Amino acid sequence: MTVEIKKCNIEDLQTLQEISKETFYDAFKDQNSTENMKAYLESAFSLNHLKKELTNISSQFFFVIFHNEIVGYLKLNTGDAQSEKMGDESLEIERIYLKGKVQKNGLGKLLINKAIDIAIESNKKKIWLGVWEKNENAIAFYQKMGFVQTGTHSFYMGDEEQLDFIMTKALI
Repeated sequence: MTVEIKKCNIEDLQTLQEISKETFYDAFKDQNSTENMKAYLESAFSLNHLKKELTNISSQFFFVIFHNEIVGYLKLNTGDAQSEKMGDESLEIERIYLKGKVQKNGLGKLLINKAIDIAIESNKKKIWLGVWEKNENAIAFYQKMGFVQTGTHSFYMGDEEQLDFIMTKALI
């Protein structure tokens, strides 16, 4: 298995937009209205929005490359870039998405471990993420990786409020 994890930079903006839209759409198109999906994709993954995220010093993006193809990505946040106020001792996995055709190949575990390594190198005490309450496969995966539900927060898909479970893993 040839796998590479590559840190993204501003030159990757267009590719990041493409993989973001593709993987998010594939993951959630069947559970959301076309209108809400379109609104979310246009807002969250606009070039301007992604450029702002990509140039934020408290955020990092990584591509996962499997057999020479970008098949997913990881977004990490620290400090004020976190989507919830979790403090300076926390690192957030805001996005972890893979193309459906490569799931169940250990790539998700590889990306979680990359996030954990970065958190430990940065002296963080915990790592956390938000996952949609209806995404049972992802919840089971995160539990298998040692995350436990510690709260909830709202996530807006277009005009629809959805509930995300906050899942946390202590690192020390």
